[in-house]
Order: sequence, then C-alpha cells, then structure tokens
Amino acid sequence: MELLVNDLSIAGQFADLATFQGAIDRVMAMRVIAKQFGHELYCHKNIARAQVTQNLSMPQAIQAFERNKQQAIMQWLTRHGPFWEESRLHSPDDYLECNGEIVTETAVGEAAFCSHHGVQRHLISMTPSSWEFSPITVDWVSDGKIRSFAVVNYWEEEELKSSLRAASAPISSWKQLEEVARKRFTDLTFSIDSFELLYGHPFVPSASRQILTLLETLNRFKCCFDGNGVRTEEGDQIYQNHFTGNEAWFTDSSSSEKNEFNAELTFKHPELDGKFLFCSWHGKVNTPKIRIHFSWPVRSDESLYVVYVGPKITKR
Repeated sequence: MELLVNDLSIAGQFADLATFQGAIDRVMAMRVIAKQFGHELYCHKNIARAQVTQNLSMPQAIQAFERNKQQAIMQWLTRHGPFWEESRLHSPDDYLECNGEIVTETAVGEAAFCSHHGVQRHLISMTPSSWEFSPITVDWVSDGKIRSFAVVNYWEEEELKSSLRAASAPISSWKQLEEVARKRFTDLTFSIDSFELLYGHPFVPSASRQILTLLETLNRFKCCFDGNGVRTEEGDQIYQNHFTGNEAWFTDSSSSEKNEFNAELTFKHPELDGKFLFCSWHGKVNTPKIRIHFSWPVRSDESLYVVYVGPKITKR
C-alpha cells in the first residue's frame, strides 16, 4: 500500500491559522504512523504553494509555526518528499473525473488510475474539508468508455492505523522484491538469475516500488491482445503512454550502445539451452539507475522474457 496526500483537500477552506495548524498536525501525525508500519506518505511538490486560508498560502501559514515544526513540514514538502509525481502512472492526457470535477494530475486521479493497474494507492485528506468520505469514486474516460474506480481515503489517525495493521508488510529487501515479482506477474517469464545483480547493492524502497510498477505495466502489456493476436485498444494506449516519447518508461538502447555493449546485452535464453536473446529494450528506474531488460517485440504467441533486473549496463 502507498499513501498519497490528497492535494484537493487543501483549497483555502481553513477558517483561520489555528484550524489549519490542527489539520497539518493531523497529517504529520499520520505520516509518522505510516512510517511506523514501514510506509511513506507521498505528496506533490505543488502542495508547498497551496492556498490554506483566504489570505495565507502554505509558506505564509507555516511561517507562524515554531521553528522545528516549520523545518519539518517544509523539508518534507519541498526537499525530501517522497513525491508521487516522480513515479506517476497516469498521464496529463488521461481524463479522470470525480463528482463532476476533473482530477487529472491530482493525487485523487493518480490513486484511481493506479487501482485499475494493480498498484494499491490510498489517499490521506485534510480535515476539515469536503473530502471526508470513503471510498472516493473516480471515473476514467477512455476511448468513449467510462470506467469507475473506488479509492480508499483516510482523514483520521485511528482509521489509518487500523488499516495499516491489517495490510501486508512492505517489501524490505531485493530478495523479497524478487519473490513478490515472480509470484505476482505470472504473464512474464523471468530468467533464473534475473535479479541476481541487485543483491550486491543497498536496498532502496522507492526503486523497489518503481520496479514493481514497471513490471506490472509489462505484465498488462503482454495480456493486451485479442483472439487473433492483434493488440487491443488498451495495449495501444499503454504503448503510446509508456513506450514512446521523451518521458517513455521503456525504450530501446541507442545504436552506439548496441554496438559497444553487444555482449553485455546478450543473455542466455531462459528456456532453451544453448540459445541466446539480445535484449536491448529496457525499463528505467533513475534513482538509482536500474534497468529491466526484456525480449522484444511483445507478441501474443511468444513469451515475454525478463532477463535482467539490475544496475544500468550501458554505462560509459
């Protein structure tokens, strides 16, 4: 489970500074609770500039707090995060709506989009606000079709604590990541040593979450074919969103990289002894630089092999 601060629950509605201080104190307390259970509370960098009362922005309101509280809040919102937009799944082109309001590029929209793609993201909302209800229903309009998703929302500490007690423990090692990936993504075929080179590096929880997001996307992409082996509308959308453009999650290596690192990009075939696969296509995690190399192209009647999950190979 991942937790996102509902940025729409901060909309200048606080009657005075004291009311806002009580609200931000509750959120900070919920952030501590999340950490106690091994989870992070993600925010969006825009929250640092939100309007909290009719006359005060977030930085102006926080200036009235005692110094230690000022530093703790602003370091979280502006420096340390973590920030969910850095590993977002939905794009600005996705049309997401809640109660007649467009929620694209908000935590509400992101949490809903993720729920459809198997990534569990819940919301934490400010109180008092107009977001004190759960679940939150979000409509995703795509290709003339409407899909509705229910997003879990918390605004009280005890409700969050009860939910986290019942949730499964977060991943805490590369070994555990490998076990979860092999169990969860059954439409991918992993090499026996796919994750081996991760083990010599320090575990990074944020990178672990991004790896799972990338593998989840590959797993869905592998299933997006009709009975004739033709890619479906959903598959075309995944391809456009994540395999093309400057911000693509998955790309091919450059021609120079293929020439220079030909041997490094050639892997033993996971199922055929004595055979090899050249896998220059890869998914990207940037902090730290981790790559997921897989077979290409993706076809309905062929396995999608994940042959490598580890540090970037094509380093110069």
